[in-house]
Amino acid sequence: MQCVFGIDVSKDSISVAIAIDKTLFNEIKLPLNRDGFTKLEKALVSFNNPEIVFEATGVYSRRLQRFFDDLGRDYTCLNPLVAKKQLDSLRPYKTDRNDARHLAVTQFIMKRAITYKISPTYRKLMDYSRFYQEVCKDVATNKNRLHRALQLVFPEIEDVLSNTNNELYWSIVSQFARTKRVTQEYTFNELIDAIQSGTNKRISRARAEQIAHSLYSAASISYSAVDDDSPVYQQVKYLVNQIQEETKLKNRIIEQMTQLAKKLPEYDKLLSIPGLGVRTVVSLLGELGDIRRFRNSNALNAFIGIDLRHYESGEYVATDHISKRGNTVARKILFKAIQNIASAAHYHPNHINDYYQRRKKENGQHGTKKIAIAAIHRLLRTIYHLVINNQFYDYTLAKG
Repeated sequence: MQCVFGIDVSKDSISVAIAIDKTLFNEIKLPLNRDGFTKLEKALVSFNNPEIVFEATGVYSRRLQRFFDDLGRDYTCLNPLVAKKQLDSLRPYKTDRNDARHLAVTQFIMKRAITYKISPTYRKLMDYSRFYQEVCKDVATNKNRLHRALQLVFPEIEDVLSNTNNELYWSIVSQFARTKRVTQEYTFNELIDAIQSGTNKRISRARAEQIAHSLYSAASISYSAVDDDSPVYQQVKYLVNQIQEETKLKNRIIEQMTQLAKKLPEYDKLLSIPGLGVRTVVSLLGELGDIRRFRNSNALNAFIGIDLRHYESGEYVATDHISKRGNTVARKILFKAIQNIASAAHYHPNHINDYYQRRKKENGQHGTKKIAIAAIHRLLRTIYHLVINNQFYDYTLAKG
């Protein structure tokens, strides 16, 4: 006797359809909480080794997945796109009840594979990675807001330093967004002292004097769009403080991810690839999870969304392009990783950069985006090989 539990997960409830030997046996609706899980467990133990299948619905299905992991039960968690393609022809009327029913009935036909259970360490890394990406977005948003505010009060201050993304710059913006403070309230020596004491970054007196000259020159020609008592000045200080705190938070998250990732055997293997630093490696581990669950590197490509799509009809053949159906964050990390690998290749040669540079020369003056995608393919094959075979990167072997 084959028994299947088909479960549709919504925001605060689950619809459960129980099918036995291709026949619907029972349907129940339970709350998505401890009481509902207790009732679901009682239903599960009343059958001999039932199969469980449900569709991943983001944060909502995570609770159900954790419940089954705690029970030690096997289950099949379907990718939403896969579930849609499998069930589309069977559900002219889409309801939670119908979805649960169709998940259960189709299990007898499709024999879906059991979901690979990954270590809790990877789960934590993934949550840290998503947290890190959200903070990065907040930093970018606040930087854009700060740029707008500075255009109203002192736009020239953005040109005082060549690097506008460090503690020294934030200190100068926070202290001297008012041009009158530079030109009228401070003597030149007081301005130098304020620049030196306003940041934790150690700078020489000569460097502070150089900055003071640039700051005074910029303030002398600036013309503010707002009054001296404008709330925009308050906004500038607030945004600078937010950016500083969020930047510190980003660094703390990476430190916490590093402590977790060091426990994994693949951490040192990925760090051995020239151009991949700690931040890149821990972010990749957070987004990719346990790489051993992929059957080959092509499956890893598909997970990230850089697998090629081909279309032809009659005599028409479209240009191949990547599917972009996958992990967008991982794609962004890998794209930047290729740039880092190219930069590091001057001192640390590697076969990925060899391929990247060779294709750039062959391509002439055209863009390098497609070449970067091809290089990502090679990088993923390398990552997969190192993890599966528990090896460190060796340039002499890789280029051969």
